Amino acid sequence: MSYKKEVIALLWAAFALTGGFQSAKAQQQAPSSLYAQTSEVNDLMVRYQADRGSIARFYFLVNSPERRQQLQQLDSNYLRQLEQIDFNTLPVGSRVDYIMFRKKLQEQLHQYQEEDTQYKRLSDWFPFADKIYAIEKIRRRGTQQNAQELAASFHEMAIEAGKKTKELRKQHTLDINLILRGGGIVKGLQQALQSVNMFYNGYDPQYSWWTAAPGKELDSALSLYAHTWKAAERTAPGSKEDSSDIIGYPIGREELIRQLQYELIPYTPEELIAIANKEFAWCDAEMLKASREMGFGDDWKKALEKVKNTYVPAGKQPEAIMDLYHQSIEFLKKNDLVTIPPIAEETWRMIMMTPERQRVNPFFTGGEVLSISYPTNDMSEDDKLMSMRGNNPHFSRATVHHELIAGHHLQMFMCDRYKAYRNFNTPFWIEGWALYWEMLLWDLHFPRSPEDRVGMLFWRMHRCARIIFSLNFQLGKWTPQQCVDFLVDRVGHERANAEGEVRRSFAPGLGYGPLYQLAYMIGGLQFYALKKELVDGGKMTIKQYHDAVLHENQLPVEMIRAILTNQQLTKDFKTSWRFYQVK
Repeated sequence: MSYKKEVIALLWAAFALTGGFQSAKAQQQAPSSLYAQTSEVNDLMVRYQADRGSIARFYFLVNSPERRQQLQQLDSNYLRQLEQIDFNTLPVGSRVDYIMFRKKLQEQLHQYQEEDTQYKRLSDWFPFADKIYAIEKIRRRGTQQNAQELAASFHEMAIEAGKKTKELRKQHTLDINLILRGGGIVKGLQQALQSVNMFYNGYDPQYSWWTAAPGKELDSALSLYAHTWKAAERTAPGSKEDSSDIIGYPIGREELIRQLQYELIPYTPEELIAIANKEFAWCDAEMLKASREMGFGDDWKKALEKVKNTYVPAGKQPEAIMDLYHQSIEFLKKNDLVTIPPIAEETWRMIMMTPERQRVNPFFTGGEVLSISYPTNDMSEDDKLMSMRGNNPHFSRATVHHELIAGHHLQMFMCDRYKAYRNFNTPFWIEGWALYWEMLLWDLHFPRSPEDRVGMLFWRMHRCARIIFSLNFQLGKWTPQQCVDFLVDRVGHERANAEGEVRRSFAPGLGYGPLYQLAYMIGGLQFYALKKELVDGGKMTIKQYHDAVLHENQLPVEMIRAILTNQQLTKDFKTSWRFYQVK
């Protein structure tokens, strides 16, 4: 073939790959397929995530002024770039990306400002911090340091840290937010010292010779200082601790409302509690119906007790979960409720949850990995029984689809494949979607017996209770023990499981924010309301609705609604969707 003919052949091949002679209609539809995975804001968001990752990895010392300033500068720069995009020319999906990215940057800048204010208020408690930060900073590029001077500096800083430790033990005026920040600052300083020691020790003979003893002295002093900050949490004004030995820190009504607005929830804490009580009343009525069918009259706790005692023998829980999974998948397919990619169905797996994890997660959890909460041989007999009773097949029937398909596993599977640049992690989407399926499958008669209904109602009551106890705690009205007692008395929890639930809700460092527990029911009600609007309203089939939600990735549900109903959003969008009639 001649060179000319070869070029022409390649051009025709490229033309064919791009669609050849398409009709005008097909060409007009082409942009919509592009918008299935991207938007005008996509490129900016992807670059931001990469830049933020680079900054966070390089300036890795938590709570350090240097890290905070670099992240502030980054977010401010991207906020300026975002505002250069002409919002009024954007289609609805791109407007959602613009609004959410802007809100995210503004929220992070707010958090940096809070951190900076707290850091400055604590400066007198850390007179040695700048010295440690400076030592670590020059280490990053491999600068050899004066080991003899460094040893003397380590010794002096250890003495300073010791003095501050004694002073901290006597103080009783720092509020809990400052105490938590102080503990975080110490953690960052320990990271810095460890980074320096790992780089030089054993590699630089002068460093190893001079700093062996003073380095250990400073490390021990910082460890003791960190322990003292941790101990101060239990005596801080406003902390809530009682006989449950669970400690937590209410954030108050003002901060609750601020966070609800950020999550696009246009209700007050009091209105959300009213919603929970209204849903609880529905659960109570249905529980009484099931109890009567089981022959226990209005004593629903006896019906619940019978259901708890249907637990499977030790070693049989994985088999029981698999049976429930097969029933769930068969039901979803039979009713053609959602598209289930074969790879998603194939690639989830099981593990057994550790006893330590079960202290804060007494029930099985899911996603690509389903973690089974069940007794181990070294648990006490009482704890074994409570775990088995709390994970009986009728309870698990309500949650197997919550954790796997069409809940968390399918959610995360689709997030990796559709609009993956949307990183607006929100529990109202994550947990709300999974809880919505519990509501939907109830409506479609997935429970086969009154025992099944009791199991599903237990969980629905539990989600109502989460709203009530978590908000009352965050408002400063309830103690952790009152929350535990409420779960035991009002929902019928095993006491150890109730303690694990409350510990998970409030204990710091577990990654659950103040709104996380209420997000299950509230997010579920949002998806349920949207289903009524679109599916019951005849605008989409139920499968189209479910697939459409899963193709939009993680967003506040009000933003999902805006996309699916093609709303003309404004740049200064404020939440306004009253998806539930409280009265």
